[in-house]
Amino acid sequence: MTVKLFESELKVMELLWKEGDLPAKEIAQQLKEQVQWSKTTTYTVLKKCVEKQAVLRTDPGFLCRPLVSRQEVQKAATEDLIDRMYGGSKDLLIASLLGNQDLTPEEIARLKKLAEEWK
Repeated sequence: MTVKLFESELKVMELLWKEGDLPAKEIAQQLKEQVQWSKTTTYTVLKKCVEKQAVLRTDPGFLCRPLVSRQEVQKAATEDLIDRMYGGSKDLLIASLLGNQDLTPEEIARLKKLAEEWK
């Protein structure tokens, strides 16, 4: 499943990935402390996460469980970035990332090793 999440939704997901299943009330309390969100804001963002099937919310207590992993979200975001900014070209992304960098011989060796593993 490919899920595109916005920054606010990622705040909820980060909490769930770190803490595991949590009641919505606990999510609201922690996000109030971390980013000064109101309970209403947290519940609105949680609702969007549920609608996107990134979170399952069950009764009793509106227990929230992540349905997607951090890796799945990272992969989807990376693919979106490659498509939007580099015309789907992974090599152009890598060239852009490394183009202005002075790499050490050790870093170059690690990159070559990774490239060989990906073949």
